[in-house]
Amino acid sequence: MHVPDGFINAPVSVGAGIVATGAVAVSLRGARRELAGGGAGGSVVALAGAERTAPLAGLVAAFIFAVQMLNFPVAAGTSGHLLGGALAAILVGPFTGVLCIAVVLLMQGVLFADGGLTALGVNITVMGVITVVVAYALFRGLVKVLPRTRRSITGASFVAALVSVPAAAGAFTLIYAIGGTTEVPVGKVLTAMVGVHVLIGIGEAVITMLTVGAVVAVRPDLAYGARGLTTPLKLRVGGELIDAEPTAVAAPVAASSARSPRTFWLAGLGTALLLAGVVSFYASASPDGLEKVAADQGIDKSVKDHAAADSPLADYGVKDVSDARLSGGLAGVIGVGATAAVGSGVFWVVRRRRTTSGDAQPAPVQESV
Repeated sequence: MHVPDGFINAPVSVGAGIVATGAVAVSLRGARRELAGGGAGGSVVALAGAERTAPLAGLVAAFIFAVQMLNFPVAAGTSGHLLGGALAAILVGPFTGVLCIAVVLLMQGVLFADGGLTALGVNITVMGVITVVVAYALFRGLVKVLPRTRRSITGASFVAALVSVPAAAGAFTLIYAIGGTTEVPVGKVLTAMVGVHVLIGIGEAVITMLTVGAVVAVRPDLAYGARGLTTPLKLRVGGELIDAEPTAVAAPVAASSARSPRTFWLAGLGTALLLAGVVSFYASASPDGLEKVAADQGIDKSVKDHAAADSPLADYGVKDVSDARLSGGLAGVIGVGATAAVGSGVFWVVRRRRTTSGDAQPAPVQESV
């Protein structure tokens, strides 16, 4: 759903840029709390898991970059790809999630000429802010009413991701209604955008559910949305199972959280490199939902050439490398590496500023007596 230059007029593009800048500024402040131990849970799990959120956030950004290269068919002549807002919000928190998507979109626009530079504010607002806000609000609402189990977390992630995609399509339509550069009726655009993105949302939901489920199954202490949501430890007393006291749970939680995330991080990075460097070659070549709607409705008549069209990595290929498989694979590997490096650096700086400031002291963990 990367909006190119020319779809939205200059005043509305500037306005969207201001909104996106404000959202990023707010997210920087919120991410400091998430990366330093604030946010969901507030328990032993939350505080221990926060120590690993910064490196995981860089990995999540790189993984989303990789999976966005894997367009999947959704209808005749149309494909879709992961937006990633729901996935990022659930794994690393909503504020950090917005920053993850912003980093991905910036890297795609500057290095790969994917998504217009003048439309960067529109893309961050639609693909980052809207998807994260809608998905995380729905996710938190669901986990509050569902049983506190891992299945509830994965099920809630499916629903949240599914709804976030047509919500983003609706947000784009609203922006188009205000500042579109063509005379296509808004009703037709809304019907077409929401219709195809409901289908894309199913693919997004499956990818999000599987990824969140895999992380929660292996390292639940690393998933922001899973902090404090695990099933209480059961003890058999007099032939009956009862919930253990929090003090009894604290030791195994602390032991689990003490494990180094290095192996997990390397496995995740290797998976992202494999997806971008190898699997992406087999992705659908059909236009994605926005491209298809724009072509069918005539919105693309106003598209402008990308300012980075002459980039050595434009269109996800390495310039002067004639072999398509090798060119695309190298571009994917470079993109994953660059996104992981930039994302990890940003989140390390954000967390360091939080932990060195005067208000960085975590609240003490209360124990039951």
